[in-house]
Amino acid sequence: MSTKFIADLHLRPEQPDMVALFVKFLHQQSQDSNLEALYILGDLFEAWIGDDFVPPGMDIAVNAISQLTDSGIEVYFMHGNRDFLIGKDFAAQTGCQLLPEYHVMHLYGTPTLLMHGDLLCTDDVDYMNFRYMVRNPQWQKEFLSKSVPERIAIAQSARQESQQKTQQLASEIMDVNQDTVTQTMIKWQVPQLIHGHTHRPAIHELTIEGSPAKRIVLGDWYEQGSVLVCSQQGCVLETLHSN
Repeated sequence: MSTKFIADLHLRPEQPDMVALFVKFLHQQSQDSNLEALYILGDLFEAWIGDDFVPPGMDIAVNAISQLTDSGIEVYFMHGNRDFLIGKDFAAQTGCQLLPEYHVMHLYGTPTLLMHGDLLCTDDVDYMNFRYMVRNPQWQKEFLSKSVPERIAIAQSARQESQQKTQQLASEIMDVNQDTVTQTMIKWQVPQLIHGHTHRPAIHELTIEGSPAKRIVLGDWYEQGSVLVCSQQGCVLETLHSN
């Protein structure tokens, strides 16, 4: 049996090839009799302004998730920094289960912490402040009360500003803070951490409090088509190809 993890697909109308790859991937998973569950660790969509509006062309992806859960495969979703407004209506429509921002599971006997990964990038102070603001329930309530065109405009503006800041920031600031990683794993008492967000796929061997530990980073899809496959034998990072 196996469990698979993906993150950072950033599906958007401008890239129908990525949507098609995702739909193809989900169809293949429904045919895999060894697959127990699929975990989507955030940023499935480039932007999500509320469950009452599905971006053009994204209904195909939403329906594909629903078809996968209908086939008997459990799908778990964790919010990313792009799609943190996915809510209970989306979960009901797709049949997926929403996870908290920190989630510990026993992955074939190994206590494993799942995260999107942005909470580990504590050197990016501006982003952490922004995250605190948009995750505030009052801010979300006010944002969701706006019209769809207003929300789209706000999301587009935020995306442009984010892209500009990304170009200006040093590479190391956008990566995880190692002390934060260590303290987080100690707090949750896990020897293994799986996350995305940084688009830097790798399996890092660590030593925490004198014991071996592991940090597994998922890559994105546009550049890497990254999938983590875990079983009793361990975890392996695989790469998809669109052709």
